[in-house]
Amino acid sequence: MATRIPNLLTFSRIAVIPLLVALFWVPGDGARWTACLLFTLAGITDYLDGYLARTWGEQSQLGALLDPIADKLLVATTLLLLAAFGRIGGLTLLPAIIILCREILVSGLREFLAGLNVGVPVTRLAKWKTGIQMVAIGFLIVGDAGDVVVPYAAEIGVVGLWVAAVLTVVTGYDYLREGVTHLDEEPVAPPKPKKAAVDGVRPANP
Repeated sequence: MATRIPNLLTFSRIAVIPLLVALFWVPGDGARWTACLLFTLAGITDYLDGYLARTWGEQSQLGALLDPIADKLLVATTLLLLAAFGRIGGLTLLPAIIILCREILVSGLREFLAGLNVGVPVTRLAKWKTGIQMVAIGFLIVGDAGDVVVPYAAEIGVVGLWVAAVLTVVTGYDYLREGVTHLDEEPVAPPKPKKAAVDGVRPANP
């Protein structure tokens, strides 16, 4: 199960995080471009692992567990690094905080709803939010070094982060509203294990 290609892609998204962290301490534009490339490739795997799992019929509990964890680790780590190295600051910290708070909120709601055996599908708007967020963070990683390719790269990243934050609030509210509708429900009890056969006699059906 762990060696299926979709799961390997998810593992790679987690494995790239230490490399991404290390590159922030390496001076020079080359390190920025390399970090941006790694982050972009990790973002692509976010799409590929789910697409391949559905196409090949290889969806698994392990993948369902690790996929959102990998996404949140990657985004949260990168936003914290951008703040720590001064690539975002002042009011630009606000959309980053909104995004991080939303991720924590959604994680808690998903865990709560999972206990009620209630699934929350990812909406098209949430997918747009994720896409814009990943692109914006990529621009912020490369920062001023990207001006030789795309003028005002850092500014584009800031605008994209604000747009992602607005979509984050909207989609986060959708998750919260879904969770509130199930507040009075009781958790779903796990099924009782069947009694083992004794002396070769199978237990009677209940």
